Amino acid sequence: MLNTSMADSASRSISSERLAALLPDLSARKPAYRYLAQSIRTLILEGRLLLRVRLPAERELAAVLVVSRPTIKAAYDLLRESGYARSRRGAGTWTMLPDGKQPAVTQQPLAPADESIDLAAAALGLPESMLTEALAYSGPLLTQRAHTPGYHPFGLTGLRSAVAERYTRRGLPTLKDQILVTSGAQQGLALALGLLTSPGDRVMVENPTYPNALDAIRHARLRPTPVPVTESGWDEEIMQATLRQTLPRLAYLIPDFHNPVGCLMPDEQRSAILQATSRTGTWLVIDETLTDIALDVPAPAPFVAQAATGDKDHVITVGSMSKSHWGGLRIGWIRATPRLITKLAELRVSMDMAGSVMDQLLATSLILRTDAVLKLRLEQVRTQRTSLLQAVACHLPQWRTHIPPGGLSLWVDLGKPIASALADRVRAKGVRIEGGARFSADPGTHDHRLRIPYTLPAETLDEAVRRLASVLADESPLGSTVDSPQWVA
Repeated sequence: MLNTSMADSASRSISSERLAALLPDLSARKPAYRYLAQSIRTLILEGRLLLRVRLPAERELAAVLVVSRPTIKAAYDLLRESGYARSRRGAGTWTMLPDGKQPAVTQQPLAPADESIDLAAAALGLPESMLTEALAYSGPLLTQRAHTPGYHPFGLTGLRSAVAERYTRRGLPTLKDQILVTSGAQQGLALALGLLTSPGDRVMVENPTYPNALDAIRHARLRPTPVPVTESGWDEEIMQATLRQTLPRLAYLIPDFHNPVGCLMPDEQRSAILQATSRTGTWLVIDETLTDIALDVPAPAPFVAQAATGDKDHVITVGSMSKSHWGGLRIGWIRATPRLITKLAELRVSMDMAGSVMDQLLATSLILRTDAVLKLRLEQVRTQRTSLLQAVACHLPQWRTHIPPGGLSLWVDLGKPIASALADRVRAKGVRIEGGARFSADPGTHDHRLRIPYTLPAETLDEAVRRLASVLADESPLGSTVDSPQWVA
């Protein structure tokens, strides 16, 4: 009997032509059926071929690949035997993962605090001098507000105006009434999900993507509908097909220096996605948390600036100071229409009433000096990125790395699915890091990847890579497992 998840995905399929474009040349490989099965399995594990997607019929794929039908049948048989596909007579063959490739909780203590290195948080600390200046600015203003109740559900007017002005200077005219201050971008996403979706709704997400966003989607009892993203970018054909075929209620995208992949969505693709989501009636939540961390290219304009006049109202943008300034402030925001901002504020009151006045005053001081802050911070991040690349090249030259044009981390290809086991083993050496499976919308995929932030000092990054290399140098084999983390930022 076809299970529920497969039946629910029956409308999701991949054409013979599209699959052929993803496959390497089979002509020189013998036996071809075994190499074809191995190639499809690799695509599944890398997340480039999604789970619960119907594969092409044997006759169709054979014609496109110019091989015999028995070759395709033998490859599909191998996939079924190894657990990477399942078939039902008359209904087709779907991709899946073998039993056992699911998250498994492991707990390993870290080394003593003075020796531990935390690579699970892709975020920077705040220099003391910046904090001291912000406190000096904020102290008198806080004293002036001490006689008031202190509740500001929409956020302080000064901070909302500062955020709106920054959008305007980036090319998107914005009023303060279009801004709601939140406790980080994560709360902004949670509010959007709470207001705009109902349990059981589909939400289109990138695969891989920010794990805390996936957690929020799952906790809201929504159904993630993944579309692949790689270092080369987004597959627009798959995104468009997913929107047409599944009609998701909402889509969550990270177009600016994607976390964890690091790629930047081109303007023409942004326009196409804006038009497509407008046609399907899909709310579009754009996460611009990393927008300011532009290292090798100019900082991109706001995503919604690419929209035509009639294609803007369905777009919600969430932003944060956590990556550009300091995560300890817990200051983020939502940009949307004034009407939607009012509804989101009403929902926000039911959760936490309002944000901290002190934090908002500090944030106002910092955001007014964002350009000066970023000039120093981006140079620091570029230097640390270079240091991490050098450390990987020196200690782990077999790993494949891609230099992202912005963001705060590398998305490293280990060459085999050992990332979770490696993360588990290196924890005993005082390094906390998460394997790529933690970022996957389909548990069990991307376990050949590690996200390694370059947010720590150069010598610390070098030591972390040394410890990773020492684990790999150990003769004990690393099994392929998927670790369940405590938290990721």
